[in-house]
Amino acid sequence: MTSPLTNPAAPSSAVRWTPRLWGTLLVLCAAMFLDALDVSMVGVALPSIGSDLDLSTSTLQWIVSGYILGYGGLLLLGGRTADLLGRRQVFLIALGVFALASLLGGLVDSGPLLIASRFIKGLSAAFTAPAGLSIITTTFAEGPLRNRALSIYTTCAATGFSMGLVLSGLLTEASWRLTMLLPAPIALIALLAGLKLLPRSEREKDHNGYDIPGAVLGTASMLLLVFTVVQAPEVGWASARTLLSFLAVAVLLTVFVVVERRSPGPLIRLGVLRSGNQIRAQLGALAFFGSYVGFQFLTTLYMQSLLGWSALHTALAFLPAGALVAVSSTKVGSIVDRFGTQRLIAVGFALMVVGYALFLRINLDPVYAAVILPSMLLIGAACALVFPSLNIQATNGVEDHEQGMVSGLLNTSVQVGGAIFLAVVTAVVTAGAPEHATPQAVLDSYRPGLVVVTGIAVAGLLITLTGLRRRRNQSQQSVVVAKSTSLEADRVPVRD
Repeated sequence: MTSPLTNPAAPSSAVRWTPRLWGTLLVLCAAMFLDALDVSMVGVALPSIGSDLDLSTSTLQWIVSGYILGYGGLLLLGGRTADLLGRRQVFLIALGVFALASLLGGLVDSGPLLIASRFIKGLSAAFTAPAGLSIITTTFAEGPLRNRALSIYTTCAATGFSMGLVLSGLLTEASWRLTMLLPAPIALIALLAGLKLLPRSEREKDHNGYDIPGAVLGTASMLLLVFTVVQAPEVGWASARTLLSFLAVAVLLTVFVVVERRSPGPLIRLGVLRSGNQIRAQLGALAFFGSYVGFQFLTTLYMQSLLGWSALHTALAFLPAGALVAVSSTKVGSIVDRFGTQRLIAVGFALMVVGYALFLRINLDPVYAAVILPSMLLIGAACALVFPSLNIQATNGVEDHEQGMVSGLLNTSVQVGGAIFLAVVTAVVTAGAPEHATPQAVLDSYRPGLVVVTGIAVAGLLITLTGLRRRRNQSQQSVVVAKSTSLEADRVPVRD
């Protein structure tokens, strides 16, 4: 359905964004900012939460994991629900639940209730994220207009993730409850604005029923996968429980694929994954977020545990990366228009690899400007290029009625990549933990984890380069065909 906010007959370059169009984008950006903010903000507050509510380390883990479980496990269902029931309705209802869960999280006085509120917030984010992205892709015409909107939208996500560290450092100094309550008023304001600004969307009328078996199998497999990965470092990767859980995930996913292939109205149309660009976007999202979450985890441990920096000091160390992403928000769309997504993703992953590799120089007495800052700037530049480009690449060429599905799939790749690779990095660091925990020995145990993080980024770069190589080969074939046609034309005798 064409949005009334844009004129499809007008060329993209001639379209002027109205105040209502800007307002629509601002509402969607606010929701994505909150989703990303919640992922990163709670980490710094965990020690204060543990001491105030008398929670063990294993229980504290679930304050983070509960959100990831709800978010990563239900994204596929959230994306398809937005397509079937209406993007605007799903977005606004989920945003209201997010606000209520934020309020609950700041007022509870027990660990189980706090974990439950975090799970509900993750669940609601699993519906707002794909619904919001699909509203953008169906409101802004494909091309420069959409590229600009997506660059701003995805930059808000990256900025929220970076700023969450800074805000949590500031708020935790007063009370950890403020970190839980902060999203509530922002979500409420965005909800009220969305009621007036978001374009109305009709339910999909021509769908072939609701894929209930696919929804159950897809949600169950994602929930079990995230749960297994989150628990594996604690119970052991080679334990019977972990191996049986992974086996169950494999069985569920196999049955899910069989059901989707036979369903008249599948939760995920598997034909979408026949596109090389789509597959590279999904794998790139796994590598991009997985490497960054692992890097942030190790860097936070390094700065607070080994260097003795405060939560605020640590947050400020990450600030240059977030600031660089925020400043570049309005520029990335035009760069994508000129160079294309594949090249920008490749350049971004190359910057990320260099940034991670440079961070291997860390020691127990680093000079921030010489050792840490270069990595932060390179990684910030990488985030500014890669994340918007992945979203543009995944949603380009997809019909409006499948935008929610593709958006849910991309967000699932992001969250599952973060959960899986963080668990892998944690396992590598734990395996190398020294018996005699001298500062230098602990630092040395971090280095293999940083090598793994760098390797994940290298994998993302190699995956992206396959797309560039294929594009180059196609261009060369086109040139050969053109030359051949020209020579054949020259050989044709001219007749009177």
